[in-house]
Amino acid sequence: MTEETFRMSSHRPYLLRALVEWINDNGMTPHLMVDAGVPGVQVPASAIKEERVVLNIAERAVMRLHIDNETVSFTARFSGTSFPVSVPISAVLAVYARETGQGMALPDDIPGAESGPDDDAPPPSSPPDEPPPAGKRPHLRVVK
Repeated sequence: MTEETFRMSSHRPYLLRALVEWINDNGMTPHLMVDAGVPGVQVPASAIKEERVVLNIAERAVMRLHIDNETVSFTARFSGTSFPVSVPISAVLAVYARETGQGMALPDDIPGAESGPDDDAPPPSSPPDEPPPAGKRPHLRVVK
């Protein structure tokens, strides 16, 4: 059998949804660390620091959160102004709980997985150096 026979979709959106659910089930606040330099990322420029942005995606902080296999989208307030946010799954570097820092960096796609329109370059396999808000560094580990 060839690699083409067993071609599967990306596992990244499934891991992202599962981790967000786990964080919510534990009463914590899910945050996403995003590579703002990836094409298709739509966030306020003022929220970007060194090509990264940390997004609070708790139900109390956003409206109409939707995570599908290609994109994370929602509406949130930045400096008091409502802004529609759109993040390709390929731009999500990590997901973690604000309160504990527990979570993980999303791993690269498995070879042989289908590539989406924004998957020309693989996402980084290690968490960025910038700590999340509130001075807590997420306890991230790359799973391969």
